[in-house]
Formats: sequence, structure tokens, C-alpha cells
Amino acid sequence: MARVLVIYDSETGHTEKMAIAVAEGARQVRGVDVVVKKVGETSIEDLLSADGITMGSPTYYGQMSAKLKALIDKSVKIHGELEGKVGAAFTSSGGTASGAETTLLSILEAMLVHGMIIQGTPHGKHYGAAAVGAPSEKELKLSTELGKRTAELVIKLKRNVK
Repeated sequence: MARVLVIYDSETGHTEKMAIAVAEGARQVRGVDVVVKKVGETSIEDLLSADGITMGSPTYYGQMSAKLKALIDKSVKIHGELEGKVGAAFTSSGGTASGAETTLLSILEAMLVHGMIIQGTPHGKHYGAAAVGAPSEKELKLSTELGKRTAELVIKLKRNVK
């Protein structure tokens, strides 16, 4: 059984709604166990036990939240041990041109430093799912699709490793 971990930080509930949608998408893939955790409840061991890690954060001044950054900073203790795991990102922001892409890229950048394999898409929202304010039905659908694509990639990679 493959494990996908969905980690999120949310003050308003917007990013939490997206996290739930990401998890719903991942659960559509047979052979995947999905764990959803708030960032403050997530341990280094959780990162190590996952085959895929999806991180979500509100956009604060064009960056991820301090809570998510603190978890990433703690992950230096396991540098190199996340290599080959699948990673993806999502965010909610206060408006257009307010830093959603830079937030996604900062999360993905940390994943790349760990040697993770990033799940993107050629069909718009290339770097991950993003919403402005409360996620619309369309943005929740994109979040669900991100979760499903991430879980599918986890399964493909696990099959090929055997």
C-alpha cells in the first residue's frame, strides 16, 4: 500500500478545503492510503513514512506560512532521505498577482532540494493548485485532480521500483 501525506496550514479554512479536496483525489487511486495532517501535527517521521507528500499553505507576502517553513527547516535533519518521493503543492491567496505562484515555487523548491519528484501539469496551474480567497468549485476540482495525479505517480513509481 502506498501512502500519500497531505500537509496543510490554514487560518481561514480556505487552504484546509483545498487539502480535503487533494485528499479526495488521492483516495480515488486504488492502493493508496491517504493521511491528512495540519502542519503543526506533522512530524519528521510522517514525512519519512510517506511515498508522496503534498503541501498546502496560504500565501503570505508571496511566500509559504512560517509554520510550513518551520517544518521544512526541521526536515534538514533527514536531508536526502526524501529522495525519490513524489511532491506537489497548493495554495490559497488573497488576490490575483499576490504571490500564489511564488508560494508554490518556494514549496516545490524545498522538495527539489530534498531530491523529490515533482508532480506538475501542462494544462494550466502548472505548479500546483491555487485559489483566490475561498476556493471555488473549479479550484476544488483542480485540487482534487492534483491529488489524483500525485497518487497515480506514486503508484507508477512504486510499480517500477520492484
